[in-house]
Amino acid sequence: MENELINHQEPKELKPSTDTLLVLNIHTNQVEMVKGIDQDGNLQKIPPQEKKDNEPLIRVDKHGDIFSNFFSNFYRQLKNPTHFNFFKVSEYDAVNTAKDLQKYVDQASPEEKEKLKDYEVLPKNNNNPKNQNTMDNNTDNQEYRFQPEQIDWKTMEKFGLNQEKLEKMNAMDALLRGFKTNTLIPITINLGTAVSKMDVRLSLQTGDTGQVAVHLHGIRKEPSFNNKFLGHQFTDEDKKNLKETGNMGRVVDLVNPKTDEIIPSVISRDRLTNELVAYRAEYMKIPDEIKGIRLDEHQKQTLLEGGPLYLEGMTSKKGELFNATVQFNADKRYVEFLFNNNQAPQQRQQHNQQQTQSTAQEVPKVFRGKELDDSQYEKFKAGQTVYVDGLTDAKGKAYQGYITFNKETSKTDFSFNHPNKLKEETKPTEDHKTQTAVNSQGKTNEATKNVKEPLESKQQQPASQQQEDQQKKVRKPRGQKL
Repeated sequence: MENELINHQEPKELKPSTDTLLVLNIHTNQVEMVKGIDQDGNLQKIPPQEKKDNEPLIRVDKHGDIFSNFFSNFYRQLKNPTHFNFFKVSEYDAVNTAKDLQKYVDQASPEEKEKLKDYEVLPKNNNNPKNQNTMDNNTDNQEYRFQPEQIDWKTMEKFGLNQEKLEKMNAMDALLRGFKTNTLIPITINLGTAVSKMDVRLSLQTGDTGQVAVHLHGIRKEPSFNNKFLGHQFTDEDKKNLKETGNMGRVVDLVNPKTDEIIPSVISRDRLTNELVAYRAEYMKIPDEIKGIRLDEHQKQTLLEGGPLYLEGMTSKKGELFNATVQFNADKRYVEFLFNNNQAPQQRQQHNQQQTQSTAQEVPKVFRGKELDDSQYEKFKAGQTVYVDGLTDAKGKAYQGYITFNKETSKTDFSFNHPNKLKEETKPTEDHKTQTAVNSQGKTNEATKNVKEPLESKQQQPASQQQEDQQKKVRKPRGQKL
């Protein structure tokens, strides 16, 4: 491509003082002009043919360091920046340059399109992210969307949280990047007359006024499949897929409740909370390579359509070959591995260690502000009951108890008494079994089968002369023998 397509030489007599940005959407191949970024991090853009004379575009300084600092900040605020290629052009001739660039993109071969990278602008101290598009780089945007000072810490304090606690729980990084916390966070809601404790996932979202709000994602027993989800009615197959794999497996049209906009999206189930999560199909990022396997266009299209893709011959970090199904997850916003019982036994054995590592990431090491030591945590991950002390209630009083991680619900169960001991205490002794069987279950004890009165506690033999006489009489046994 010729240099003047991007760095168009404007007439000297006009001497424009600023440049602007053009953007190429790598998924749609549409070239548009940049107006800015909205409060949610979405790119505001306009097609060149719709540009009005008085319509403002984003204006950037022409000089090197000033522009680099501006663009790095611009890039950090943008949601899903790796979906776009940016080009700095003269503001004066941006419309014509955008049209020329569109013609070039429409007619260029894949090899010719690669030449565009020579003219693309990138954030300062950042290599081309498109060249790093692999399964190992599965965080949508490595830059932070929020800063700690933007968080409403007064609201956080009402939940019994502060920055120090969240950092100990390794929750701050995900929050600042605009994601939900990776694990469930224990919170306390004190309403004065009532105190409620619950486990939630947290996220930060920008409100209509630009203020950053804390959102709580509570645990549901199961998703609400019977009601429409953003206009979509779930089929039996949708429900089955969401229950079994967590991903619905296809792209469907959803309706934005605020704007009535039709948005093609994929849907997944948050496996920690059972919340249904949607993600725009146009934002889906599919890697070029997964664990050493280069994806062809057909395989990429399968993933872009939300479907599962079975891959063989992948290489683990330890250099071992393995096979697995991969699929895009709307909650995680990247392509994930799915290890299930449909695989052959030898395949499940190969993946066992990776499954254990994946589960460990979901098991919290901090319970109600108390961090488990390594020994406790290993037992806790394995599903054993662990004793914890040093816990503090809403009134500052210390208490202790037993916790067990429920792998089916990914939830921590708490009890003031050891659950196993409670079960043992509630089991009827041998002395009580006869009494319960005869009095409550309609069964017959051979030694007391002719006794008319209900048996007393621990009674297994006639308790009086009258019962002894009754027992000696020949009677037809009633009920089932023990």
